[in-house]
Amino acid sequence: MDQALITFQNQLTEEVQVYYTSDYCHKCVYQLLARVKPNNSSSSVIVSTKFTLTIQVDTKPRNNSLCKWSQTYGEGGQYLIDIGVSEVLSEPSCRQIIQKSPKNVYLPLLVAALVFVFLSVLFATGPYIYRRRNTSKFIRAICCRSPQYSMDNNEPPESDKPKSARLQSLDTFRGFALTIMVFVNYGGGGYWFFQHAPWNGLTVADLVMPWFVFIIGTSVVLAFTSMQRRGVGRGQLIRKVAWRTLVLLLLGFCFLNYSPRDGPLSWSWLRVPGVLQRLGVTYLVLSLLQTFWGQISVPLRTKPFQDLTLYWPQWLIMVLLETLWLCLTFLLPVPNCPTGYLGAGGIGDDGLYPNCTGGAAGLIDRWMFGDNMFRYPTCREMYQTTQPFDPEGILGTINSVLMGFLGMQAGKIIIFYRGSNVSILGRFVVWAVLLGISAAILTKCTRDAGFIPVNKNLWSLSFVTCLGCFSFLLLGAMYFIIDVRGWWRGQPFIYPGTNSILVYVGHSLLGFYFPFSWDMRLWDSHWELLFMNLWGTALWVLISYLLYRKRFFLKI
Repeated sequence: MDQALITFQNQLTEEVQVYYTSDYCHKCVYQLLARVKPNNSSSSVIVSTKFTLTIQVDTKPRNNSLCKWSQTYGEGGQYLIDIGVSEVLSEPSCRQIIQKSPKNVYLPLLVAALVFVFLSVLFATGPYIYRRRNTSKFIRAICCRSPQYSMDNNEPPESDKPKSARLQSLDTFRGFALTIMVFVNYGGGGYWFFQHAPWNGLTVADLVMPWFVFIIGTSVVLAFTSMQRRGVGRGQLIRKVAWRTLVLLLLGFCFLNYSPRDGPLSWSWLRVPGVLQRLGVTYLVLSLLQTFWGQISVPLRTKPFQDLTLYWPQWLIMVLLETLWLCLTFLLPVPNCPTGYLGAGGIGDDGLYPNCTGGAAGLIDRWMFGDNMFRYPTCREMYQTTQPFDPEGILGTINSVLMGFLGMQAGKIIIFYRGSNVSILGRFVVWAVLLGISAAILTKCTRDAGFIPVNKNLWSLSFVTCLGCFSFLLLGAMYFIIDVRGWWRGQPFIYPGTNSILVYVGHSLLGFYFPFSWDMRLWDSHWELLFMNLWGTALWVLISYLLYRKRFFLKI
């Protein structure tokens, strides 16, 4: 899977060396791929098909480049590179021959997408057709003469029934993010864009955690405002916050650090940071902000920017926190590394800073946790790094709080402008535009060449502004479709969205057990892996649906 076979055939009278680098790897040093002896000798190698490769053929010693090209090779393809002398120019040349055509790697995704669309249409139109059938005049005239089915019953129509005060779009957004998170954690079918980016840049897997943090911020404002209006005191709120934070930390530290298949627990590799640990700390900070500096009542007369000005202490604290992140990131001296370094180290940046992975963020985490942190960062394979680096480290948690604070702004907008959907949606769009422009400026609209590149491992400032933009747009769209127009009720995402802790912890603990996964037989294609990952994800959606029907919701 994700591999191709290349055979280099050397017809020259001197040995050649083949070097390669991935175009996704920023300023990476060329690595030796193969040595091919002279006089019609050949050498075969396996290369990755995830990203575009630049391949260069040199003579030995490496002082004369014979040919160089960039290409994305197809999965399962077999290629012959004939290194010889051009008959026209009488100079060395490289001719590529496809010996076996690659597979259509996206066919499993296409089939899965078509099945998903078919099921969506079926579940969307089925109830409507059923209702139309049961309410037709002919059926009513024949079958519905009993008083209990009389058309003159006193039950109020659906539109007159009181609606739940719970924001369904928020539950749906949470469930949507959680469903994608389960899918990518299970493997994402083996596709690279369903896995985290090697360093800079964005993939689908990089979207879900910031969305989840954004939702935490929105939920904190809505929930705490409601409790404070009911007369819940600060002391009781603080006890509730402390308990929930403690449970999240213990769940992440004790249950999700390892699984029984890892064997007995060893303190030497026990990971201190983690996803739930970060969510717990983020929730703690956001909750304290809302507890001490949140507004219980909304002014009767709305004023411009009151959803910002009334919370100036919160803004002051966030500005101080972000200033701390910027100063530590760009001013803290890192031994043997340039100040303000944001790269992956290893063979990146021309191989000048091999032990500088993550710059100041990596230094602080290694000082705080030693080896008790994530040892296999996403940059390890491509950049060939040796330093441990944890994407849930100390500095990144500061920007995680900032991401949640943006979610708090969405909650404040919903509260302050309740009843004016135009104002709510308009402010969502304004926030999205401002954050999008900020991300464009910080990144210079590039992946690697900006002031602060988009980077999930570092939770960089541009990463937060970019994902904040996406979050406001997505929540606004769901709010309009679900809560304003009522075109969609959020199924099936609303079910895991109302039981998020159970689904997250459950899929993490049971993901390697049947029926969520099994020992695969077809490792040479994406078909079985994609089916298994979709099956495991669908099972958790089904479990959350059954619990939803039973009105069982795991709360902490």
